[in-house]
Amino acid sequence: MNSLLVKNGLVVTPKGVFKLDVKIENGVISELGRDLSSSGVEEVIDARGHYVFPGVVDEHVHMREPGLEYKDDFAHGSKAAVKGGVTTVIDHPNTLPPVDSPSRVIEKARILESKAYVDFALTGVLHDGNTHLFEDMLGEGVVGFKVFMGPTTGNIPPPSDPSLYEILSKSNKYNTRIMFHAEDHALIVYFTEKTKRQGDNPLLHREARPPLAEVYSIVKIASIARYTGGKPHIVHVSSIDALEAIVKAREIGVDITAETCPQYIVLDEEDYIKHGSLVKVNPPIRGGIHRVKLLEAVKKGLFEAIGSDHAPHTPEEKSKNIWEAAAGFPGVQTLFPLMLDLALRGLIPLEKIPLLLSENPARLFKLWPYKGSILPGASGDLVIVDPNTEFTIKPEWLEYKYKLSPFIDWRVKGRIKHVVLRGHIVVRDGELTSVKVGRWIKPVG
Repeated sequence: MNSLLVKNGLVVTPKGVFKLDVKIENGVISELGRDLSSSGVEEVIDARGHYVFPGVVDEHVHMREPGLEYKDDFAHGSKAAVKGGVTTVIDHPNTLPPVDSPSRVIEKARILESKAYVDFALTGVLHDGNTHLFEDMLGEGVVGFKVFMGPTTGNIPPPSDPSLYEILSKSNKYNTRIMFHAEDHALIVYFTEKTKRQGDNPLLHREARPPLAEVYSIVKIASIARYTGGKPHIVHVSSIDALEAIVKAREIGVDITAETCPQYIVLDEEDYIKHGSLVKVNPPIRGGIHRVKLLEAVKKGLFEAIGSDHAPHTPEEKSKNIWEAAAGFPGVQTLFPLMLDLALRGLIPLEKIPLLLSENPARLFKLWPYKGSILPGASGDLVIVDPNTEFTIKPEWLEYKYKLSPFIDWRVKGRIKHVVLRGHIVVRDGELTSVKVGRWIKPVG
């Protein structure tokens, strides 16, 4: 489609909500205004009474290709993304093989492009054996890097302190964000072995990976970043303790940013009782005061981004006891609906949605202004929402290979009506149109 006009919508931006028409031509937004002419436009969508958001940029997905397709694959995952309002994903590198060299960046991109219903960007993983390839992977188009400080899917070892110094020094030199899974490996091993002796109650998972493991890791990262000028981005912050450590680092001038995920602000202790190992994620869902305070922090603007940490596994992997079950569950399709629900119920400002789910992730990883905003010259990515309709998340709505989600049967405010990716209508009246136009996106700034 070469041209599309979305008329009469309420365009939601970080600065407010404005009644505007949006014209998209040749894949990019060409004009914003009121009463724009539809002359020569191939299709017109009347969005009267509907919110129009920029397409979501999910900065934190594990789509499992290559090598882990038995858990899920990029075709299923990218369909799930666009059906949930996500038009760009940043895919993480702990696949088989891991994305730890320039050739593997190219290899992964070629695999995903043939299956992409969503635009995607790639990250590389850094460890002791490949810090010398930092520049080469940047040259092939990664938008950032991931460092795993604790045990995770793929069993990628944490880097040594000298490697961390080198990584964060290069982060400063090349103005590149480094995403950190910030849980200290040694502490997790210690607390896990200690906690296992108490049995296999799912709630014990929280004690096996306490806030101390997050805080200790963050303090180390921030200390090195202070002396190198590095730019760490702490993903999936799960505790108020971890956030306090980040805030303190900012106060002494560290350029440290942070992400949390919907599961940490909407799920609680009782969900372990209800769902068992299904809600096992790393770091753990803590509930209680952590859930309350993290939601307050989102409202106050203490987080730069919200990501899904989409991490699918098979039913067999998730049905084991809490110690043997795989950590993670799929979330790319429910990211936007859950956050929209919080906004429409008045728990966070509506303007936080385009900021935390679109603009800031795009800025952090050099995809802005092409991605993340409704502006002339930006990619024609829109999510059109009926705010007056409630929607129940059902297994048949989910596009994952395995419909494993603690959010099944949740009733949320707001219904995604249409999704537009570079001017193509990829979701019409809530249903996929089977238009497959996703492509690999490299840094633009």
